[in-house]
Amino acid sequence: MQKDFRLEWRQRAALNGMLLYVGSTVFVCYLSFSLRGGQLPAPAWNALFWIVLLFSAVNAVAKGFLQESRGRMLYYYTVVRPQAVILAKISYNALLLLGLALVAFGLYATVLGNPVQNVPLFVGNVVLGALGFASTLTLVSGIAAKATNSSTLMAVLGFPLMVPMLLLLIKVSKNALDGLEFDASQTSLLTLLALNMIVGAVSYLLFPFLWRS
Repeated sequence: MQKDFRLEWRQRAALNGMLLYVGSTVFVCYLSFSLRGGQLPAPAWNALFWIVLLFSAVNAVAKGFLQESRGRMLYYYTVVRPQAVILAKISYNALLLLGLALVAFGLYATVLGNPVQNVPLFVGNVVLGALGFASTLTLVSGIAAKATNSSTLMAVLGFPLMVPMLLLLIKVSKNALDGLEFDASQTSLLTLLALNMIVGAVSYLLFPFLWRS
């Protein structure tokens, strides 16, 4: 994790590019709705938020293993366990996506208004979403790094795996926008937590075999 943080800080172009993507997307939404005199509906606000976060996650996590050269991976193989590598990558990507999600939420609330009535529920849902995106896309990135056309494989494998998680995230976010209590989303939140744990366990168990391939 320390290596990834240092590398991200030295190569700030990628991080600035992700922040620019989030900001420009919010600005385009503002131009599309507010300048035409229309108020952005809550379902559209919810959908656009997760679209921005989804594509930001793909761009942010894709470089996790794709930027690692074969020589560097061979060096990792000699000094650390594969479980430590995958857990460190997942933790770093989860923190990165959580920061991007909070930035996106702040920009949305400032520019397009804040329709969220149950903010703690919404923020908790965003935390689970960032962790789920990070764990799923990190494993997919590790698989794609072994293939030749890695960028295409990343998109082909990543999106179908995240569809069930996206449906639950959008459902809980809609409940938060409507101001429903925590009990109305408890089952969905527990399912999200279970999905994150399953993906994390699968990554922990299967990555050593991928590591040796």
